[in-house]
Amino acid sequence: MHAAWPEVERCLPQLWRTVRGYEANPALQEELMQEVLLAIWRSLDKLRESERLAPFVLRIAHNLGASHVRAAVRAPQRLDLDEAAAELPGSEAQDEEMRWLLKAVRRLPLPLRQVLLLQLEGFDYREIGELLGLGVDNVGVRAHRARKQLQEMLDGRR
Repeated sequence: MHAAWPEVERCLPQLWRTVRGYEANPALQEELMQEVLLAIWRSLDKLRESERLAPFVLRIAHNLGASHVRAAVRAPQRLDLDEAAAELPGSEAQDEEMRWLLKAVRRLPLPLRQVLLLQLEGFDYREIGELLGLGVDNVGVRAHRARKQLQEMLDGRR
């Protein structure tokens, strides 16, 4: 086992949230997560700064998630509701809101979705820019557009 693998395991909750942000189908989430973990395993020797492990593994997850979405766009399928969202604790109204929000986030264009998901994970604009190879201003524009599109979807729902 690679010496950094225990640290990778500590990132599993973030990796799962990332994978769920790109795929609604639980079976395909499992498959994508396996691809992500395999890619991380194969890439660990390329990690130069161990304190940068979380951004390193999340970048791999986001890159594979983006590739997954691009492939799905080429062969569109109807996506079922995320089982994890259906099992969230709370009132029925809260559950419905959460399911709606997850669907709305998944409908965002990929560049906007990536920025929004990373922002929800707690990364600042500079860190998001480093992960995605973007300038801070571009990250800000994408974050604003993502929030604006979500707001428009919400307004259209009312």
